[in-house]
Amino acid sequence: MTSARAKAAALVLGLGLASAGVWSATPVAPKTVEAAISAPVTAAASLSDPVRITTGFADVVAKVTPAVVTIRVEAKATPQMTQLPQFPEGSPFGDLFGQRGRGGRQIPPQLQRGLGSGVIVTNDGYILTNNHVIDNATKISIELSDRRIVDGKLIGADPASDLAVVKIDAKGLPVLPIGDSNAMRVGDVVLAVGNPLGIGQTVTMGIVSAKGRAMGAGDGSYEDFLQTDAAINSGNSGGALVNTAGELVGINSQILSPSGGNIGIGFAVPSNMAKNVMDQLVANGRVHRGLLAAGLGLNKSEGALVSGVTPGGAAEKAGIKRGDVILGYQGRPVIDTNSFRNEIAATRPGTTINLQVLRDGKTSEMTATLAENDAANNARRGPEDREGESASKYGLTVEPITPEIARELELDRDVKGVVITNVDPSGAAASAGLREGDVIQQVNGKPVRTAEEVRSALNANTGGRPSVLLIARGNATVFVPLRAK
Repeated sequence: MTSARAKAAALVLGLGLASAGVWSATPVAPKTVEAAISAPVTAAASLSDPVRITTGFADVVAKVTPAVVTIRVEAKATPQMTQLPQFPEGSPFGDLFGQRGRGGRQIPPQLQRGLGSGVIVTNDGYILTNNHVIDNATKISIELSDRRIVDGKLIGADPASDLAVVKIDAKGLPVLPIGDSNAMRVGDVVLAVGNPLGIGQTVTMGIVSAKGRAMGAGDGSYEDFLQTDAAINSGNSGGALVNTAGELVGINSQILSPSGGNIGIGFAVPSNMAKNVMDQLVANGRVHRGLLAAGLGLNKSEGALVSGVTPGGAAEKAGIKRGDVILGYQGRPVIDTNSFRNEIAATRPGTTINLQVLRDGKTSEMTATLAENDAANNARRGPEDREGESASKYGLTVEPITPEIARELELDRDVKGVVITNVDPSGAAASAGLREGDVIQQVNGKPVRTAEEVRSALNANTGGRPSVLLIARGNATVFVPLRAK
């Protein structure tokens, strides 16, 4: 959870899972009775129509709970420096603390443990959960409903939607069928299943309180939450929100609370968004999102106000200008900025879209061809496939140099290579003196531009000798020998 998600009240992230693939479970309808009530009903129903009230959801729960798992993760905490006591020159105590009591000492990284929930969506072990459940995890363990504990492998993660896919090596698993979250209506009954606070699998009941919620974090995330009053607490993240047919309609993700505990305002990533992200992570290891390249502001009524246009982007090429109001998209009305942004992101890059645009009181039709939203495609993959990892045995993470990174590090235009974004204090890279912000230009004399090229060059060195890295650091260029541990 980032500080951008903390507004007037705390956004408390939970832990949970969802999944993709083949779903074979059969929805179970609960037994019902009829009761006449005087509350308002929809226009499609007669005032005399009875409302069907369930006598219980035990049959639904029995079908759903075997497919909801507990996820336990381990991760290394960021190392910290401790200030050593200071002693006068010549004091015999100085030698006890090293360097005669001067400076500080790095505390070895501590192991952190986390708990969340997940949902099995294929019988061969694909599990859907939240990104924040497995973020930075070095070990993922899955506890199944029959108490078995198996190792999990990260297939991919998408921070922009707070979703991730984990795989376990198993067959014939119970699965939770994925329902249509768009079909859910405000007032529909839902059940939340997960492991809150680590007490064990728990089921709570509520209704869909609202749809299309966005928390306005402003961090580039894509939000279209189902809001529910079903009790959700820490540990529920990644768990299932299901309808009364026993179908997955959401992945429990956050709560809004001034105290950190449940007050009946919870949020779940809708299943339609989760399935789209999951399918792409499984197939490609990343999520492809369309980009219109136009800043969108709020409009007083309907539509999305264009607050700015990126030079050379899809919007400028289509003739869209600042101050335009986008009223329609693919023949459908644009209700608000957030829903329009989500629809654009869900459309594959290269797709030509039709827009209805209002300018100076006149409405016109425009077409635009969406570009690739590279800024949102920072999905993470498993350790052996991850773009941002050269090799775990060297204890460093690298990324290609983007214009943003170049500006942040104040790199010269002629500096090419990959930048080190993380160094494990206990790994080989740290022992060799490599630092975050160093730029690897060559490995064993070969220029490198991607994490894959770094990994390949390091793994190609099989002679037992250390690899030699050409490093750009500040205004200097140095050679650093690196040997795997």
